[in-house]
Parts: sequence; C-alpha cells; structure tokens
Amino acid sequence: MITTKHQAALDQANHEIEKQKDWIKQSPYRLNYHFMAPTGWINDPNGFVQYNGEYQLFYQYYPYDSKWGPMHWGHAKSRDLVHWEHLPVALAPSEPYDSGDVQGYGCFSGSAVVDGNDLVLIYTGHVDGNSPMQVQCIATSKDGVSFEKYEQNPVIAQFPVDGSPDFRDPKVWKHEDKWYMVVGTKKDGKGKAVLYVSKDLKNWEYKGVTAESDGTQGDMWECPDLFPINDTHVLIVSPMYGTQNEKPFYVVGDMDYDQGIFTQKSYKTLDYGFDFYAPQTLIDEKGRRIMIGWMEKWLTKMPSQEHGWAGAMTIPRELVIESGNILKQKPMDELKTLRTDYYNLSNFEVTDLRVISNSYEPVSETIIDVNVKETDASVFGIQLRCSQDGKEKTEILLDLDKKEIVMDREYSGIGEKGISKAPLVEKDGKINLRIFMDTTSVEVFINDGEQVITNRIFPDAQSTQFNVFSKGGKAQIDRFETWKLQSAWN
Repeated sequence: MITTKHQAALDQANHEIEKQKDWIKQSPYRLNYHFMAPTGWINDPNGFVQYNGEYQLFYQYYPYDSKWGPMHWGHAKSRDLVHWEHLPVALAPSEPYDSGDVQGYGCFSGSAVVDGNDLVLIYTGHVDGNSPMQVQCIATSKDGVSFEKYEQNPVIAQFPVDGSPDFRDPKVWKHEDKWYMVVGTKKDGKGKAVLYVSKDLKNWEYKGVTAESDGTQGDMWECPDLFPINDTHVLIVSPMYGTQNEKPFYVVGDMDYDQGIFTQKSYKTLDYGFDFYAPQTLIDEKGRRIMIGWMEKWLTKMPSQEHGWAGAMTIPRELVIESGNILKQKPMDELKTLRTDYYNLSNFEVTDLRVISNSYEPVSETIIDVNVKETDASVFGIQLRCSQDGKEKTEILLDLDKKEIVMDREYSGIGEKGISKAPLVEKDGKINLRIFMDTTSVEVFINDGEQVITNRIFPDAQSTQFNVFSKGGKAQIDRFETWKLQSAWN
C-alpha cells in the first residue's frame, strides 16, 4: 500500500491543483493542441509509455508555483496522443531518498515500463546533501493511477566507478528476456551513459559505460534514451556543457548487448530551436517509435509564469530512418483530426512582399513547397504573427545562398529573443516546410522532418498577419496549404 507520508504529499499536491486550475485556464498564453499541466511548472517528459491501450505521459512537475521546485511526477493519459486527460499526481517527494529539509530534492526524471499487469515507474531520487545525492528508485501500480514506492528503494543506491554524483534520468527497456537501463552521468570532462541489466526491475547489475562523449558532445549527459529502430540503434542525449544545457543530439549506431557497448556511427543535432530539451520516446502497439520533448529551456524568460504556469510539451513526433542514417521526425498523423477551414494556393511567384492574410489563424498548420529549380531569389521568407505595422513578427528564412534555414524571433513579442539556424538541403529540386503554430509556439519541419526547429514566441494577440517575401529575385511556390487547428482541450 502507499505509505502515509506519500499519500499525504499526493493529497496536498492534488488539492493545490484543484484550487488553481480554473483561473490558470484563462491565461492568454495557454496552448490549444500542445500538452500542458493544469497548473504550475513542468519540465522533462517522464514515463512515456502505452499501458492497457492508452498512452501515458508523466512529467516533472511542481504544482505549487510557476517556478521550478521540489519535483513531483504529474500524470495524464490519452487514446490518440492529441486529447489528454489529466490524472492525479503519481509521485511526490516523501522518503529520505527523494525528500529532505534542504533547497533541492524531489522525484527527478525517469521512465516507465509495463511488467505483466503492472505499470512500473523508474526515477531518480534526489536530495541535496545526501551521499550519494542521486539514486535510482521504482514505484509500481496495478491500476495505472495509484503508485506505491518500492519499500526497498533505492534499487541502485550508489553511482558507478565510471560516473559521479550527477547520476540521473534512468531510461529502461526490455531486450529479449532482460531489462536494460541507461543512466546519464559524467566523469573526467565527458558525458556518459552507463548501462545496467536486470531480470526483475529490482536487482540491477552494472555493465559499464555503454557510450560517452567524444570530447565535443558535452561534459554531462542528461536524459539518455537508447532504442532499436530498423536494423540499428539510436541514442538520444540532452547534453550539458558546464552549467549550460545545449541542444539534444542523436547518434545512430550499433548496440552489442553482450558487451553492453553502443558504437557510434553518425551524430546530428535533433532539433535546432531554442525550446526543445529532454525528449523521451516510446514504442506503441502499432510499432511506431514516438518522441515528445519539453518545449521550453532552462534559464529563459517565460511570460506565462506571471499567469501561474510554465512549460509545455512538443507535438508528438514519429521517428523513422529511411536512408543514410538520417533520423526523421514526422508529426503524428493523429494531429490531422484537428484540421478545419482548409485554404490553398498553388503555382505562384513571390517577387517582393506579399500579404497572404491580415487575420491568419494563430493556431494552424501550414505546408509550403518552394521550387528551387525555378527560384532565382537569394532568400525566401515567411513572416508569422506579424503586426500591421510590421514591427512585431517571427521570420522563417530560406537562405538559398548560405544553404541555411533561419528562424528569427528578435521581434516576436515579449518572450526570449534569438536566431535559430539549421542546414538547408533541397530534395528533388524542392524544399518542403510544414509549420505548426500554436498560441505561443512554432515548430518547423523541413523536408519531411530531416531538420526541425522548435521555438516559443509570445506576440500580441492582435499580431495575426501572414506574409511571404523574396530578396534578390523571384521565388516559385508550387504549393501553399493551410488549416486552422481545433483546440484539443475542453
């Protein structure tokens, strides 16, 4: 049964959510089809799994404030990855290994697996000043709602000789008849993913370092995720350089389970935007590898905090490898169920600034095909959430000379500024853009998801103009399609 201390902590957290959730719904910055907690602060997705036919999403959560605090695990479920139902808080700090009379403690990030009829959460217990500071723990549920912490926690009570006290974010999966766990850590200036193996999720044997930085990939690895796809394996890492969190990357390679070693082949940035971190994947009953990430970044300006909440998740993305060890991210087909109010243009030229709409829907999906063979412009640009006077705007630029795609949010409103850049490669003489815009976010998928840029923006509600333009000549647009997207939240 759930301990009295844990139940009391859960009851208090759920009571606070009920108190706050109605007024937070009124925030003008709330998103329409992205996942958000009902109140407070969220960061990393945790325990992304399918259980009894339903998708389960857990997440780092502090329900008492819009700033980071002692970490809980929030919980929601969905049948389609689009419409989510909030459930009671799953984990709250309550035990000596995840709670204390100090500034930093909590149930830190982890993952979830289905073991028979049980849903098992694997997480890092963190308490500043404890020795060790971070340990790995489990909690189990037979109904998918109420979770009991294992009475003999922690299941891994000490960091390995190859690691350090920074030892967190366990990701667990099953291969053949054994459970495997990668945990992020660091040593000697290198980020590492260390590997454990178990037959019962409670007794873990250390295998060693399964992968580590080559010296340029960060000195601390957070939220490692190692999984098979096609005939290969992919490792996803959220790296730190000193105290700075940087863009997650992926490595395609080979996994030797007998030796416990992952061999790197190709290495690329996963998302080129500012607001993408700590992604986690699952394999669903249809065999799809699906990823979701935290759509925010540490130590940045978050205007929603003044309204009692902060943080959201990206849209869910299917991961596929089609050729050349390129991991593509494709928006889930289920998102198409939100489409309405279709509009299209075809075969038109852009030679200067062209206003597509003065009242473009700020919650929308847009697909654009640029015909590079018939374009002699040096730059083709899109202006989203643009004010009538042009002073407020978010620009997406295809720089055909420099072979870059740029998202410029220097004039995007009251949020964080910055310019994101990704490599631009034409495919069969065309460049395809698929843009998902929500109230305060933009996700751009280039060439069927070969590159992705994710950013939060906070423009004025009246900034709804949509423009396209070119510089240095004409741009040929073969296809322009757009849909308004209905809200996924009641």
